[in-house]
Amino acid sequence: MPIKIPDDLPARRTLEKEGVPVIREHDAIRQDIRPLRIALLNLMPEKVKTETQFGRVLGATPLQVELYLLTTSSYTPSNTPQEHMLAFYAPWEKVAHQKFDGLIVTGAPVEEIPFEDVEYWQELTEIFDWAETHVFRSFNICWGGQAALYHHYGIEKYPLGEKLSGVYTHRVAAPASPLMLGFDDQFPVPVSRYTETRSEDIQRVDGLQILAESDQAGLCMVEDHNYGAVYMFNHLEYDTQTLRNEYERDVKAGREIHVPENYFPGDDPSQPPLNVWRSHGHLLFANWINDTYQHTPFDLSEIGKKRPGPTKAAAGRS
Repeated sequence: MPIKIPDDLPARRTLEKEGVPVIREHDAIRQDIRPLRIALLNLMPEKVKTETQFGRVLGATPLQVELYLLTTSSYTPSNTPQEHMLAFYAPWEKVAHQKFDGLIVTGAPVEEIPFEDVEYWQELTEIFDWAETHVFRSFNICWGGQAALYHHYGIEKYPLGEKLSGVYTHRVAAPASPLMLGFDDQFPVPVSRYTETRSEDIQRVDGLQILAESDQAGLCMVEDHNYGAVYMFNHLEYDTQTLRNEYERDVKAGREIHVPENYFPGDDPSQPPLNVWRSHGHLLFANWINDTYQHTPFDLSEIGKKRPGPTKAAAGRS
């Protein structure tokens, strides 16, 4: 089944050229099925690129997905035209009365800032709390995953000293998890961050399960059985050029940065990179969508009524 996005969204043209199934709004209404309602809280500066990346992996799943683009009210992005934001995005508070099958929270270029100093931190914590009763499954990526873990459990992020950037081999740590269905024992994942979440902090909390990790890049992905959430610290949704674009941006900004490892052939940035993670990116989001579909209530009003939440032992806070 295709993904349903606004007819005039710029990402539509890119996805259609790539062969990603996209359904127009007036056609979706005529299909006699209930689509999954997935909200994307897009905290990334380049909104259109991020929309396209997630539209690509969600549109390749076998179920119809309605994608809702959300933004914060407490911060106005400066890298995206205001016309685009007004046309395609809704402030979270405008949809807070609605319920969704899934919520994706992206990363944000704020990971070197203490959580409480981020301009929209208070609103983000309200969104995390709202998701407990209004969202069936959530998928929190990179800094978004770190932020959710910190809010729910007080788990800290740790500076790495220098940026970890490249494509690193990861291993499946929980092969029985539905999210890991069909994964190779080892698989490549793009990594782009200045901080890390540590495995030992995850292992101390009941209800958290490590799904994937790497000897070089550390913790990759965690499933949260208390909140019906996934925390993914890396980027299987990235397109081929994303690490290149980030590297060139950092060089232009005068940052001390290494060439992304295992990305350019021969680690030579003059060579075009090859995408070796695309299939696992599609697989991960297909597994997440399928697992959500298998368990979400047909009646949206039932979402949030039966989740027990973490026990005191699981909460990791006094």
